[in-house]
Amino acid sequence: MRPLIVPTVWTGLRRPRTEPERGQPARRAWLLPLLVVCGQLALSGAAQAANEKNPKPAEAAVPTAFELQLLYTDRTWLWKDGAAYFGQIGRPLRAWTSGQDSASVAEGRWLVTKDGKMCMDVAWRSKSYKGKQQRTCYSHRIVGGAIQQRKDPDGVWYSFKRTPEDPSDEYQKFEVGDAKGAQFEETRKLIDSKN
Repeated sequence: MRPLIVPTVWTGLRRPRTEPERGQPARRAWLLPLLVVCGQLALSGAAQAANEKNPKPAEAAVPTAFELQLLYTDRTWLWKDGAAYFGQIGRPLRAWTSGQDSASVAEGRWLVTKDGKMCMDVAWRSKSYKGKQQRTCYSHRIVGGAIQQRKDPDGVWYSFKRTPEDPSDEYQKFEVGDAKGAQFEETRKLIDSKN
């Protein structure tokens, strides 16, 4: 027979214990796991805060061939003593330098690769020599939204183009169009007349 359930009023007085209650250790068993979980949460929060103070360096991405093409097509890269023009149709490349004692020109093609490289296949020539076709490549990577560049195979990475633009970026030395075409033609005529 089932015992009768009688509603009682809570008086705040403790019941006298006559025998140990069943299930009492089970009531306290939840306390230990709760304390463990709270401790782990507190420690993980501290670890996350420490990681925010010392962020990991951003992973580098490689620009696509299309993105590189947009950077170079129909632009002139100005150098200290010369320039290079990256043409559009057929990707012709014309470059010239004009030092104190020597002037030289280069003609060839430029190309971009899917692994973030821009390469120039050109043959340099001057009054005293006629060079063979050589390939010079520049690697590009994107770190934190900024494009970095280096001369292959083991050049040092430097800032190429940032957003917003920075006066120290190498890309500041680029002009739209064939900005130094007249100087290239002058230098080429000078070299060709002496050969």
